[in-house]
Amino acid sequence: MISPSLTLPDARLLIAGRWVEGVGRRSALDKYRLQPCTTIHLPAREQVREAVAAADAEFRACVLTPHERGAILDRAAALLEQRSEELVRVLQIEVGFPASDGLGEVRRCVQTFRLSAEEARNLRGDMVPLEGAPQQTGRLGFTLRVPLGVVCAITPFNAPLNTVAHKVAPALAAGNAVVLKPSTHTPTAACMMAEALLAAGLPPRLLSVIHGGAEIAGWLLDEPLLRFFAFTGSTEVGAEIQRRAGLRRTQMELGSIAFTIVADDADLERALPKIVSAAYRKAGQVCTSIQLLLVQRGVLTPVQRRLSEMVGALPYGDPLDAKTVVGPVVSEAEARRIEQWIIDAVARGAQRVVGGARVGAVIPPTLLTGVDASMSIGCQEVFGPVMALQPYDTLDEAIARVNATPFGLATGLFTNRINDALRAARQLQVGGVHINETSSSRVDVMPYGGSKDSGFGREGPHHAVREMSEERMVTLLA
Repeated sequence: MISPSLTLPDARLLIAGRWVEGVGRRSALDKYRLQPCTTIHLPAREQVREAVAAADAEFRACVLTPHERGAILDRAAALLEQRSEELVRVLQIEVGFPASDGLGEVRRCVQTFRLSAEEARNLRGDMVPLEGAPQQTGRLGFTLRVPLGVVCAITPFNAPLNTVAHKVAPALAAGNAVVLKPSTHTPTAACMMAEALLAAGLPPRLLSVIHGGAEIAGWLLDEPLLRFFAFTGSTEVGAEIQRRAGLRRTQMELGSIAFTIVADDADLERALPKIVSAAYRKAGQVCTSIQLLLVQRGVLTPVQRRLSEMVGALPYGDPLDAKTVVGPVVSEAEARRIEQWIIDAVARGAQRVVGGARVGAVIPPTLLTGVDASMSIGCQEVFGPVMALQPYDTLDEAIARVNATPFGLATGLFTNRINDALRAARQLQVGGVHINETSSSRVDVMPYGGSKDSGFGREGPHHAVREMSEERMVTLLA
């Protein structure tokens, strides 16, 4: 059980089915109070090798049926649901989520496990009509989906439960073993997920949990027994992982500058609450959080006026306060960077319509106008509770602004003109286009991923299971 205090249990290493101590220690901080809340155990290189070797050996020795894999994932989902209150508390302390964001994260994690359980039970290949080719009479052809081996999941701080679930659960559903390296900012939820899987009956050596930073990730990349790398993080780190992975398979969910477009025929009463939620939930620390809101000039004035009222009314601060909507960002250093980007933008002509002074790691919800592509907020991912309004005149202009960035994860468009909606869907160079929803719209059943510098491959259990398995052709001549 998680203590009612602000101290969490040590985040130890899970290696070869046992929770063990590491050779080093570091602290993770309470993101609001900026005080240590847990001790993370760091491995020796030999422990990393042991974890990978044990996972590979168990993968080769242990053959769980699709039914058994599905049952384990369903039981783990139920156990995680039973621990919802503890998990929300962890997310409040270690991530800085308000309770509403924490509960949403837990509920989505449970759903991801259940979807993955269904995929485990339904994983199948296809019939290949060989007799449709000449001189193939009597020959049958079909494909099997087979696991790859050991999947390495490297996960970020900003969704330390559901993003982990989107990598671990499909990997296990496909029949793989997993070595997980969660963020050192937020290790506890991943450890609790591992506990749930073990309690649900997962053969212990099929899952290892390794903590650490860039050096540990480098050690994992050096391990040839790791056959697939699933990574969520920055484009720069993703590019280095891809380079070092060589011919091994990868799935990359990388950086973004997320846009949402508001046309002059949009239903503003429907759109604006969704926009505020998408820009400021989780303190804007979501790859698809709205950073740049493109507003058609005819409705710019009412949109700005209403958003000023709504953003200015958002309670922010201590995530343990039931009223808080926007908590701290991941660290005081990141808060200083975001603060400086705002200051620099204002110095260069932007206007801060809503906002205020930073306090520790808390950035007050900020709304800007007058931002252009030469400013950091206009051309780099801010990853904080900051949204900038930019006017546009034509849909072509808005599409060109989105496509001009090197990123392409997701874009939202609010309009009732079906031709404009379909044209945007075809022309926007992004992985997801959401009509009458924001860029941050995501249902865990959908394929999720980007294009260009935002990465490749798709999350979502149905799609991820296929990424983490391979197709094997089988022919039979009777």
